[in-house]
Amino acid sequence: MELSLTIRVVNERKSRVNRPDFIKHCEELRTNETFSYPGDTETFGTGASLGRKFGLERVAINYEVLEPGDRSSWPHAHKVAEEFIFILEGSPQVWIDGIVYDLKPGDCVGLPGGAGHAHTLINNSKENVRALVMGECHVPTDKIFYPMHPARDQKMRERGAFWENHPKMDLGDHDGWSDLKRPKA
Repeated sequence: MELSLTIRVVNERKSRVNRPDFIKHCEELRTNETFSYPGDTETFGTGASLGRKFGLERVAINYEVLEPGDRSSWPHAHKVAEEFIFILEGSPQVWIDGIVYDLKPGDCVGLPGGAGHAHTLINNSKENVRALVMGECHVPTDKIFYPMHPARDQKMRERGAFWENHPKMDLGDHDGWSDLKRPKA
């Protein structure tokens, strides 16, 4: 058993050495860098902008890793840009218009542009979550709104990127925060 495992590891390393640059394992491209919205200290998951790393210009493909308590972004919706989420590993929740839905590996979430459904992924589990988040790159006509962040909406308005006439959704009771990072009242 130990010998076959050693051979498999050696063969795997050899096969990776001979691969062209446009074949990579997503963990090779992952960084530990997080992002924050301007003026805020909350950090979001890590991962890799796979599309960008491969030089893709029309499609955004992001490999996201959410540690326990992380969320992927502030809840937001796009006027034009489409988004698609595919869960690879873990048990996150997706926040859609104030309601959370449990997800598992293999689950998909498709968000057409203009539908007005604000969304974010939340990791309330004790394990890391890994997901592919795909969308469109460089959509100059896209506008965004953040139903839980009026100050961010104002910043988007100042930049000409706020979705002024977004559909008015009845929001559920969930505030969009993870249980671990929810601000204390």
